[in-house]
Amino acid sequence: MGLDKKELIVQTATNLFRKKGYLGVGISEILTECNLSKGGFYHHFPNGKEELLITCLNSMNEVITQDIKEIFGRYQTTQAAIQAMLEELIIQFDRDETIIGYTFNSIVSEIGSVSERVREACEDSFTKIQEIYSAKLMADGYSKEEANSFALMMTATIEGGIMLCLTKKTSEPLQTIASLLPNTLKVV
Repeated sequence: MGLDKKELIVQTATNLFRKKGYLGVGISEILTECNLSKGGFYHHFPNGKEELLITCLNSMNEVITQDIKEIFGRYQTTQAAIQAMLEELIIQFDRDETIIGYTFNSIVSEIGSVSERVREACEDSFTKIQEIYSAKLMADGYSKEEANSFALMMTATIEGGIMLCLTKKTSEPLQTIASLLPNTLKVV
């Protein structure tokens, strides 16, 4: 069974936003890709493109956090889990020359030009990722404060590494991070 129209719009827009950024994609392009009228689009997204972007970000957030939870659930320590996650990202980049579903930056790189609601959706996504990391770190014996600090550092490092991979067109930045980051996470 195929996607319903709203799911098709979200999936199509997410792919376009990833490739071109939020400002690089117009409603008309989304309509053409989805074979949809303006009325059909606004039926699903009465508040327009920004509402669609927030829906796309929320959808990505669910997929990303579920993937991270699954990876972190398979390993006893944060060190092993982060190593496995980085290895999966490297494999994906080397195979596809991109990293789909693990970064919001490609969609909202022009964050200064989007609304507070979009900024909040991005903040929520990064907060959820950091909470997964932090919980695993606390299970490893880190204090809440230390776990939160390391979780922030891990999120920033991985997100930055992904963007460097996309910019440089090589997985080398994530390979470097994979060789260094897990070593900073010793079991307490």
